[in-house]
Amino acid sequence: MTGLADSASQTPALAPLSLDQALALYRRMVLIRRFEDTVQVLFQRGEVPGTTHLYSGQEAVATGVASILEPRDRVAGTYRGHGHALSLGVDPQALLDEMLGRASGLCGGRAGSMNVIDLAHGLMGCYGIVGGSIGAATGAALALKRSGGVAVAYFGEGATNQGYFHECLNFAKVHNLPALYVCENNLYGEFTPMEDVTAGRIVARAQTLELPAETIDGNDLWAVRAAAAAAVARARDGGGPQFIEALTYRFVGHSRSDPGAYRKPGELDAWRQRDPLKLTRAGILERYETADEAQLDATDADVERQIEQMIAAGLAAPYPTPGPAAEFKA
Repeated sequence: MTGLADSASQTPALAPLSLDQALALYRRMVLIRRFEDTVQVLFQRGEVPGTTHLYSGQEAVATGVASILEPRDRVAGTYRGHGHALSLGVDPQALLDEMLGRASGLCGGRAGSMNVIDLAHGLMGCYGIVGGSIGAATGAALALKRSGGVAVAYFGEGATNQGYFHECLNFAKVHNLPALYVCENNLYGEFTPMEDVTAGRIVARAQTLELPAETIDGNDLWAVRAAAAAAVARARDGGGPQFIEALTYRFVGHSRSDPGAYRKPGELDAWRQRDPLKLTRAGILERYETADEAQLDATDADVERQIEQMIAAGLAAPYPTPGPAAEFKA
């Protein structure tokens, strides 16, 4: 990869994770991957209404950033937001029930895939409008400036070509807002390669406005955690808005009907060699003397059991009663 050394001022070193903490983050990444696999299968069976946009391949970004956040912080996700939600600790059963349109869903079965919200876990919402999260997080940061919280916006590289990307970053800089803008650059805006529609370096757009900004390996959990920790600390301490461009890749098509035939030959295979789950497994085995494959395999098996139980419970749950929306868990 290129462009992984763009400048951002440094903060004190991030405390290392314990083995238990590292395994917990790995488990969350596996849960996100298996959740998305499950949603895809259930959608193909006709169980999931509406549409779906999966987060498969990008798990290290949301998991790494969320591992740094505090309860007072707020997050705005994208229409590819299942991973953003699960990284924050949103109840996976309630999220799956929401995908299935059931009354036990996170939003009473009425939000569907693109519009989930869980204020109890700091998720302000996921936005179907490209870049909608940028405006939402900027507004939240204006309020959080009084409380010490930080607002995080996730968005794809295509959103950086929207006018309000520049407007919001400019507003945040002028008002010194505690915001972290995380561009999940997966190289494609729907079906269009980034280089066909985007001039220059994305990170340079933030640097032009004098935001501390850097480009990182978005498939490396430890790299994401380190960058997020530094950026969140600066934002929380009055350093104003921060910007991270996380280079990553989605392993699936843009949405339910996209086979990804536009990919360059061999590109998907090359990126699968850098699967964030594989990299995290390898990182745990390398960093912790007491870690072994059996622990990681047991984590995989535990998630698999959880997913099977979730599927059975979700499909057995009732649909919402027609009429005004009942109270939900936001």
